[in-house]
Amino acid sequence: MSRKQARAVPVLMYHHVSTSPGMITVTPGHFAAQMDYLANAGYRTIGSAQLAAFLSGEDMPSKSIVITFDDGYLDNWVHAHPVLERHGFTALCFLVSSWPGEAGVRPNAANAGAALPSLLDHHAGERAIESGRADDAILRWSEIEAMRNAGTFEFHSHTHTHVRWDRVAGSPGEKRERLHDDLHAARSALRTRLGEVSDHLCWPQGYYDDDYREVALNAGFRHFYTCHTGTNISANPLDRNACVDAERTIKRLEVRDRPASWLASRLWVHTRPAISRAYLKIKR
Repeated sequence: MSRKQARAVPVLMYHHVSTSPGMITVTPGHFAAQMDYLANAGYRTIGSAQLAAFLSGEDMPSKSIVITFDDGYLDNWVHAHPVLERHGFTALCFLVSSWPGEAGVRPNAANAGAALPSLLDHHAGERAIESGRADDAILRWSEIEAMRNAGTFEFHSHTHTHVRWDRVAGSPGEKRERLHDDLHAARSALRTRLGEVSDHLCWPQGYYDDDYREVALNAGFRHFYTCHTGTNISANPLDRNACVDAERTIKRLEVRDRPASWLASRLWVHTRPAISRAYLKIKR
């Protein structure tokens, strides 16, 4: 008997998993409960290559799901990594490649009895990064390597600086030039530190326009992660060969600091494309 195939693949969006409350933050307790729910309900995490294959028309088993984290915060190592490792889950982390620092691996929640590093809330983390203290808020390269080796995280680009060039550049030409340099610096940094760089890019703050898209395509990116709410459906199998190199815009579901039942209800909706579209139309 053939295995049931996915009609849609939801992509979950996280930022912080932290004991420090604040915006775009899920507590460790809620995150653990959400991951427990996914495991018990039979969901399986897929990585970037499998998502790309699905989007280009290949079959993927039902209850396939993608977990993403933006920015590369220290709390992803401290609290998210041990939970993902316990379940054998893999997530995608979008790194701002100028932020990670050097030095050794810090303790995480899997280190019984160890004193965990202090975790900044989101706004305090932003201030630390702006003042040159990114190490107080962001993963180190040693921790990134440990997460990759454990198989809990893939790492992809979130640009090199996280700057919104549309807001700070003096002209459209300067915007394009600065973005070009930023994306190429990101690709170079990831290739140097990780040995590879993918064609998956997460837009800072979810913003993009025609200039952003064109510059990113020319830089070698093809899969673009947004903050648009929704689910992701596969291409028509008849068009599979024609769309192998096509651009893909990936919608995500922002996960809130809510119990697992909240996530379960969202996934019931967004694993069913017609219901997802109707739900979002009503919400708008």
